[in-house]
Amino acid sequence: MGPTTANCCFAFLRGLNVVCRHTQARECGTTEYKNMGAFFGPKDWGTLLTAMLTPFHEDGSVNYSEAARLANYLVDVQKNDGLVVNGTTGESPTLTEAEKLKLLEVVLETVGDRAAVVFGAGSYNTAESIEMTREGEKRGAHGIMLVNPYYNRPGQQGLYAHFSTIAKETGLPVMLYNIMPRSAINLETPTLLRLAEIPNIVAVKEASGSIPQITDVCGQAPDGFRIYSGDDGLTLPILSLGGHGIVSVAGHVVGDRIKEMLNAFPSDPVKARKLHHELIPVYKALFSAPSPVPVKYATSLKGFDCESVRLPLVALTDAEKAVVSGALG
Repeated sequence: MGPTTANCCFAFLRGLNVVCRHTQARECGTTEYKNMGAFFGPKDWGTLLTAMLTPFHEDGSVNYSEAARLANYLVDVQKNDGLVVNGTTGESPTLTEAEKLKLLEVVLETVGDRAAVVFGAGSYNTAESIEMTREGEKRGAHGIMLVNPYYNRPGQQGLYAHFSTIAKETGLPVMLYNIMPRSAINLETPTLLRLAEIPNIVAVKEASGSIPQITDVCGQAPDGFRIYSGDDGLTLPILSLGGHGIVSVAGHVVGDRIKEMLNAFPSDPVKARKLHHELIPVYKALFSAPSPVPVKYATSLKGFDCESVRLPLVALTDAEKAVVSGALG
């Protein structure tokens, strides 16, 4: 299935062709693709994206109106450049396909005119990931995020085949999500560099937790390829290595301060370092229990009806809540 009208000017021909689908790229206001890894897309993702939580009603159904209210807050108050819908923080393993797509539609309608909306379409099922990618593109997503295939744990050749097969089925820019702790597999640097040769694979969310690996990625990735931190606490170290930004959890509650740190780093690294150290207690508290339970509680303290989680996650104990509220001040 081809890209939507809204996104067609940014789409590549299937496979490795690298020119806008219109006969001449300049006819539709885009520039011809030049460098592998360079970002392109219907909307720039910026430096600060938050993996948005999913609010639920007391009966466990998705609270779409609260999701819209939260999306506005994340963009307008917490200064996010973009939102990732249907990431792990959004409890994607317990959402139905219909819920995932409805959330995407709601968030796009709410903030899609002023922020990037990236759709988490990946899973351990390649065919299902392709279908969700196509559906996300049809609805107007500004990018696709693809997580390591968890549980079935393919080798490096399998990872390459999985990601490349999905990427070739969309005209949208793709962010890979290397999350070793949750997927129990690591997207190794040589495999990532091969994948970066595919024109619309333009970024990686690096949550391997390995600074040596991230150093290699930052040093060897093609010009323009974006490395986003997938760990709030490693954002500043990754920036110092050449990283581009962060796909955050803490951006729900301290996004404005994270954005201040990101903006300060190029010209005032001392200020950025100070902000980083000030934020560390918040980061620790937000991961003091299984995520996203702490950040859902923290965001509820900001006035949102979003504390509820779906099983197998459970609510924080009173002692665990005290840790979170204490860190937020």
